Amino acid sequence: MKVIKFKQNKNYNYKRKVLIKDLILKISVGIHAFEKKKKQRVRFNIEVLLNSNAFPNDNNLNSIVNYENIIINIKNITKRRHFLLLEALAEEIFLKLFRETKIKKIKLRIEKLDIIKNTTSVGIEIEKSKINEYSKR
Repeated sequence: MKVIKFKQNKNYNYKRKVLIKDLILKISVGIHAFEKKKKQRVRFNIEVLLNSNAFPNDNNLNSIVNYENIIINIKNITKRRHFLLLEALAEEIFLKLFRETKIKKIKLRIEKLDIIKNTTSVGIEIEKSKINEYSKR
């Protein structure tokens, strides 16, 4: 007798994101002397793509990635020290957030709001993904 295994059909693709829009903090960042003396307004926009196998469970808050925790982490990182570059700040944020195993990909935009006349903002946008361990082989 031959046993046939069937693949389970997926009826849908599942994507879940955590979004944080227009978080504005006064932080110490920049290469110029005047930026080192005075904190400035910086806007953060974050899109966090979660592992599609992680499903929310009302009885277990650890089943989700809490946006409040993301905000607390960013506040703690920006309080600790002066960052010369937005890119260096972004890397610190990525390092901290990617410790959460449910996070698969992060898109982070950081903008200085008051630094250059005649602009609404200037800044960076970086997207970073965890490399799937199977794709390394």
